[in-house]
Amino acid sequence: MMTEFWDRLVGQNPYLQKHVSYLLASFAHWTGETLVEAEIAPAEQARRLFYAPFVVLSHNSAADPILNYANCQALDLFELTWEELIVLPSRKTAEFKERQERKRLLATVSKQGYIDDYCGIRISKSGRRFLIEGATVWNLLDDDGAFCGQAATFRQWKLLD
Repeated sequence: MMTEFWDRLVGQNPYLQKHVSYLLASFAHWTGETLVEAEIAPAEQARRLFYAPFVVLSHNSAADPILNYANCQALDLFELTWEELIVLPSRKTAEFKERQERKRLLATVSKQGYIDDYCGIRISKSGRRFLIEGATVWNLLDDDGAFCGQAATFRQWKLLD
């Protein structure tokens, strides 16, 4: 069933594999580390990142960025379908009172390229609040090295409600 979901996503989103290549290459560029094995084929890298046991999500570079990628772990945590995700302004992943801190975080990442120690409170679609810890947030670069969004990954979160 999960493989069918992945196949449907890839079929509907031809950019998906290319976007994952930006996620992986940009992460390696800023941190010197990898999220999935670098030696495997790009299609397999994309599949493995989607089913990874940690959260990965990203947004585009619009003035009010829209989420444009989440792996299965992120979709589950934020309680979103793919269709809901790709139209959601990323600011809505934080409660209103947390949005100023989120905005400062993203401005810092824009200047530095990445940070690897972010902690903050986020909210799911149903209103479930959770604390993320030890997140890495980085700028996404396209094949020409131009800024094309930002991404985050984290392995630790704690439900607050």
